Amino acid sequence: MSQHDAMPGHHSPGHHSPGHDSAIEHAGSLKDYVTGFVLAVLLTAIPFWLVMGRVFSHSGTTAAIIIGLAVVQIVIHMVYFLHMNTRAEGGWSLLALLFTTMLVVIALSGSIWVMYHLDHNMMPAAMPEAMPGMSPSAAPMPDPRAMP
Repeated sequence: MSQHDAMPGHHSPGHHSPGHDSAIEHAGSLKDYVTGFVLAVLLTAIPFWLVMGRVFSHSGTTAAIIIGLAVVQIVIHMVYFLHMNTRAEGGWSLLALLFTTMLVVIALSGSIWVMYHLDHNMMPAAMPEAMPGMSPSAAPMPDPRAMP
């Protein structure tokens, strides 16, 4: 036995200790895969039915429900197919996912906010017909005699 093997907490590459996770422990069972597949199919069929059947008269309601079901389907895929949970890799993969999600939400919401305000505040002053509260007939018309 080498000095490296005698040190506590150190294991040679080919040996497995009971306290460490292995790749086999992360794999799901057939039941998990079938459950995930059935849930994924249902979460795909429901939005299809909502759109094709025109279940709601307001399209905003349909869109909100579809977005909610999409988020649920993302979670289903992460749990049943990617096997992400608090135990996988000591919880670091879940923590990295949460941090990435937070950064994406901040970047997207900030970008949308900036684009909305740019669109609202950067309206050209030379286009009075596009200004709110001003009718198109109130805009000055160019003199037709001045045109070539």
